[in-house]
Order: sequence, then structure tokens, then C-alpha cells
Amino acid sequence: MYRFLLTPRWWGINVFAVLAIPLCIFMGSWQLSRFEDRVNTHQQQEDRSARAKTAAARPLAGLLPVDTVTSGRQAGARGHYDAGHQLLVPDRTLKDKHGRQQQGFYVLDLLRTDGGKALPVVRGWLPGDAGSKADTAKVPAPPKGEVTVTGALQASENQGTDGVQAGGGLPRGQLGMISAASLVNIVPYEVYDAWITLTDTQAPLRAVPPAAAEGSGLDLKAFQNLGYTGEWFVFAGFVVFMWFRLFRRDAEAAKDAALGIVTEEGGSAAQGEERASGQDEERGVGQGEERASGQGEERASGQGEAAPVRRA
Repeated sequence: MYRFLLTPRWWGINVFAVLAIPLCIFMGSWQLSRFEDRVNTHQQQEDRSARAKTAAARPLAGLLPVDTVTSGRQAGARGHYDAGHQLLVPDRTLKDKHGRQQQGFYVLDLLRTDGGKALPVVRGWLPGDAGSKADTAKVPAPPKGEVTVTGALQASENQGTDGVQAGGGLPRGQLGMISAASLVNIVPYEVYDAWITLTDTQAPLRAVPPAAAEGSGLDLKAFQNLGYTGEWFVFAGFVVFMWFRLFRRDAEAAKDAALGIVTEEGGSAAQGEERASGQDEERGVGQGEERASGQGEERASGQGEAAPVRRA
């Protein structure tokens, strides 16, 4: 009854199922491992950030370039602020005491280090609009003379960073993205491909908490990996379901053929009954027409005999 499994059609179906199911399971497991790696990296990043808050600051040169390990570490640098190039970073949010997001802007100054390069330093955050003179008047001036700064080290921002305005068109004195590539056309000296956010700020500035390194947090990409995991496992289940459905259909057809339910012409028993019913109807119509014709002839003959003979 299962000889249909040896047909070329079923050879193709079986080969496809044998290859597709392991592939779907492998891809689903791989996506799940990516999600688990992001969860573990996120936990490690949180642990490093907690330790970095209490750890002693290290020289900036020893922490570059910024990666998932050095991001968030306390870095120290010495130099003097370039008061002529103070910049405001608009449309940046910060949570208030009640956990609600509040709109404001960063205050960024460039620290000219002893090595000649400048280090972007976010001195703090203020609520309000970076384009409002009333709000920008609250920004305190940077300290004068040589200073030593300490803060959490951060990688340069990119177009995918939250709050970044990469389209340009900002007024003079504003910066849409904190990166060396954005600053190279604003200042006449080299800039480190990193920045720090100060731990201790001047009033009324509020300290900007360090962000998790890119690819180390539970962001949208992490949950995309989890969604892809479910999709691949669903594909594997669908292949199994369709294989059993096709197998059951062909098995039932083979069983019907073995029991003789299928007619010699290749049609089903129901089709044979429909043909027989049609033939009976045709016979009934023919017999009705014959009866009607006979009755008409009899009436005509009777009327001819009953007619009176006209005398001359």
C-alpha cells in the first residue's frame, strides 16, 4: 500500500524534508545562541559598569580604542578646556526622579590634552531647548586653566545611536553626533575617537549616565534574534506537518484503489453514480415523449371516426 513512497515525486519530497528540517533546527539554534550571548554580554556589561563606578580612574591612553570591555570604565585626562568651541548637543533625554523622560541637551567642551589631541567631554545635561537663549544662559562656563577630568569612557556615536541627528542643518554652536568625524570640520586640531561623561558636574548640570556599549545590551537586535529563533522552529514544524499531510492523502488514495473504489475509467464511485443517474433521466425523458406521441395519435383517430357523414 505504501509503494507510492518509491515514486520519483516522493523521493523529491523526502529529500527536501530530510534537508529542510535539520537546516531549520540549526538556524533556530544559532539564532537562540546569539540571543543568549547578548544576554550574557549585557549582564557582564552591567557588572563592569557597577565596578567602574567605584574603581580608580585609569589614564585615557591605556583604555583606547574603546570596546565592550573598556566602555564605561573610569578614564582620566589632564589639559585645559577650549572655551571658544563649547558645543550643545540638542534633543537628548534624561530620566527625572520619577523615571520619566525629560527633554534637554548635553553641554560638550573639548579638553586640549598635553599630547595635542582634544578629548570631547560632556560636562552634563540641562533641561530645555538648545535653541532657546533663556535655557542656554543657564550653562556654566568651563573651568579655566589646567584641569584633571575623570569620567566614564564612551565610544563615538554613530547614526544608529539614540538621539543622534545625522542629517545636519543645526545652528552654529550645536552638534548632532558626538564623534571625531563630526568634530573634525569644526575644530582646527585632532580629536580622540572617544568621549567621556563627567561623574562630578557643576550645578545646575546633571551628570549623564554612561550608555552600554553597542551590541552588548538587550536592544532591538537582541529580540530580533529571539524572534528569528521562533520563526525557524515554526518552519521546521511546518515541513513535518506538510509531509504527514501529503503522506496521509496518498495513503488513503492507495487504500481506496486497493479496495476497488476507483472505477476502471479512473473516476470515483460517486462519478459513476452520477453517470448512471444521468442515463436514467435520459431514459425517462424518452419514455415520456413516446407516451405523449401515442396519446396524440389515439385522440386524432377517435375524433375522425366520430365525425358525422355529410349527405348530398
